[in-house]
Amino acid sequence: MKKVLYKILSFTLALVVIFSTMSFTFNLHYCGGTLVETVLFQQVKGCGMETSNPSAEGCSITKKNCCDNKQEVVDGQDELQISFDTLSFEQQTFIAAFTYSYINLFEGTESEEVPFNDYPRPFVKRNVQVLHQTFLI
Repeated sequence: MKKVLYKILSFTLALVVIFSTMSFTFNLHYCGGTLVETVLFQQVKGCGMETSNPSAEGCSITKKNCCDNKQEVVDGQDELQISFDTLSFEQQTFIAAFTYSYINLFEGTESEEVPFNDYPRPFVKRNVQVLHQTFLI
């Protein structure tokens, strides 16, 4: 069971690293101020209402285009490894002390001695909780 959990955790952390370093590009097509199309990794096709600007010599009337294409880029993280040298001396001391105390939490005691074995159990004539039906929940 422990090996399975270890593999699941390592796979999840690998996915977190991959998706945090990956960059995405969203292409958005707005028509009349409303979002019509959203495409990931490709160019938008459009709604077909884009106006072409005719090039006429002399006078030309230009209409304002009702469609608008926008591109949003989500940049990934570039630097993954933070070196231990950039930490201050106080931070290094705290990390060392925290690691040492955390590891010592899981050490077992060598002694099998129970300190209250020499004392007798208290004599209970009757069970007061059952007698008065008062139970802590």
